[in-house]
Amino acid sequence: MPPAGDKFFSARILDRRDMSNDLWVIRVDPGGEFKYLPGQYATLGIASEEKRFERPYSIASAPHEKFLEFFLELVPKGQLTPRLHAAAVGSQLTLRKAAKGNLTLDLSSLRTNHLLISTVTGVCPFVSYFRHLQSESKQARFHGEHKLFLLQGASRSWELGYADELVRGAAEFPWLTYIPTVSRPWEDKTWTGEKGRVDDLVRKYTDLWNLTPENTRVYLCGNPEMIENTKGIVKRRGWQNETIKEEAFFVVRD
Repeated sequence: MPPAGDKFFSARILDRRDMSNDLWVIRVDPGGEFKYLPGQYATLGIASEEKRFERPYSIASAPHEKFLEFFLELVPKGQLTPRLHAAAVGSQLTLRKAAKGNLTLDLSSLRTNHLLISTVTGVCPFVSYFRHLQSESKQARFHGEHKLFLLQGASRSWELGYADELVRGAAEFPWLTYIPTVSRPWEDKTWTGEKGRVDDLVRKYTDLWNLTPENTRVYLCGNPEMIENTKGIVKRRGWQNETIKEEAFFVVRD
């Protein structure tokens, strides 16, 4: 089933970085002008003569970057990620021409703090936020009026994609704060940072950072269970639905 030219670009994998047996980052030439906002997702696919396999993936790159970047997790029994995992540099992909998704950064709100909570690959929209504001800051179009507070959870530290970049960013820019945590420290003996599930840290850090429903928007991305648990926590602390954005990754349905 070859892709229709009016709906798809013919994209190509430019390079790949493997973080573990089931987590990797690819950089993709979209094959055309692909417009998107930080926090949106793209629909990637692999087409054969019989069928096209597609799935939406959050974009880690920012709109000013020439190429698209994705942080992917292998679902062994999925239809697409095993094919993507096997795809080498130079492999062709289909890319739907329209980006979608509402997990965009709201810089128009009077709430100038943004609490970003993610698990593993759910960090992608927030990396896009950071890269966008980093570019805007370097061009003197952003002066730190809004602040990002990012909590990222994973089982082990090598699953914290972009941790090095975010640690460096937090050291350079006062408007970014980044706290990673691992939930299986017994499998990661050298880890010295926060331990536990990311939703278990929400109360601690909202208090520490003085984040309140009046001054903060909440953004959730990743594991559906984490999202539901965290929504319950922040709602009990006074946040309403209109101040919470979410995007769940249903990996079992790949």
